[in-house]
Amino acid sequence: MDARYRTSEELLERALRTIPLGSQTFSKSLTQFPRGVSPFFVTHGKGCRVWDADGNEYIDFINALAAVLLGYQDPDVNRAVHEQLDRGVTFSLAHPLEMEVAEKLVATIPCAEMVRFGKNGSDATAGVIRLARAQTGREHVAVCGYHGWQDWYIGSTLRHKGVPEPTRSLTHVFTYNDIASLEKLFAEWPNQIAAVILEPVNVTPPTDDFLQKVAKVTRQNGALLVFDETITGFRFALGGAQEYFGVTPDLATFGKGLANGLPLSAVVGRRDLMKEMEEIFFSFTFGGETLSLAAASATLDKLSREKVVPSLWQHGARLMELLAGRIERHGVGSFLSIGGYPVWSFLLVKDAGNVSQWSIRTLLFQELFQRGILFIGTHNLCYAHGDAEIDRLMEVYDEVFPLLRRAVLEGEMERLLRCAPIQPLFRVR
Repeated sequence: MDARYRTSEELLERALRTIPLGSQTFSKSLTQFPRGVSPFFVTHGKGCRVWDADGNEYIDFINALAAVLLGYQDPDVNRAVHEQLDRGVTFSLAHPLEMEVAEKLVATIPCAEMVRFGKNGSDATAGVIRLARAQTGREHVAVCGYHGWQDWYIGSTLRHKGVPEPTRSLTHVFTYNDIASLEKLFAEWPNQIAAVILEPVNVTPPTDDFLQKVAKVTRQNGALLVFDETITGFRFALGGAQEYFGVTPDLATFGKGLANGLPLSAVVGRRDLMKEMEEIFFSFTFGGETLSLAAASATLDKLSREKVVPSLWQHGARLMELLAGRIERHGVGSFLSIGGYPVWSFLLVKDAGNVSQWSIRTLLFQELFQRGILFIGTHNLCYAHGDAEIDRLMEVYDEVFPLLRRAVLEGEMERLLRCAPIQPLFRVR
């Protein structure tokens, strides 16, 4: 064990006695962070930086799995939360913030005419699928991307343990940028698919008018088009990826950056569809919790008032350009590449000969963490990232990429890797 992470390791041992995997979230657990060379507990954050339980400082490119859009302890969000805390958090009746935030979302998102709130992205995606099934009278769903932990979706992945087979049989996966794979599902299940739900974009850009074709095929077959914008919302554009790509779905889900890290998600869509929410059961004790709504209101105001999204694009474009140069300069292009968009970019790793991508990823994480960069595969930029942070990231890549080259191309992986390789959780992108 690296002494740098001694307190984290001690806390992990303690946590494992009462918490499966030691964390509430798979992506924050030892399934993603290699033991002995990783921090496992963060104590506080400011701007785009966090500090672990051992006092080590990191520039954070995870940003709470892309939930922190403005930065940790954003002063405008903090002020709104503190002011609301003095008034109360959860009440016996609805609070005006519910409609105030809903009105802001309707004014911002192309498809939004009405809004219902949840707490996690999984709440929103499960709710929108129930809504689509109620509206269409159909039960089957076509999916592309990651849509949360609940049975209707997770049953279609390798993490389906505990999901009944009848539930699993109702969800069907199609392939991004392959419209024929979606058409095939409609042919196999005629007049039975209630909704097509997809992340409008993740690693790979849409090609050959893919999103427009999805919309056309979906509506021709009497199903509803749903965009899962849990990550892309407020990142690609104020109105989400649907605004950026010019394709308006029937319904959409939002979360993560909506409240700059406070727990809030939303189902939005056409009024005639959303009215069905009066009939189906989509109801939460904490659905109208006011601290998250106050945070969302302040976040949306700041997004409208300041050049948050342009800043993400500007700094992200510089990051991708500089990173491409580093990959070429250090001769690691045979196993490293770049995917995604400036506002949400990926450092992609693939197998190289007999060296597994998981060994490469583990060594990459080991060396980045050691140098104060928190990263698990994507550059989730926030408004607090600037040129100085991008420059430091590139300095670290200049140090780490030669090590990766030696490990992969010169057979030094066993000597350089100080821990067991991580294993894949499951692949959805």
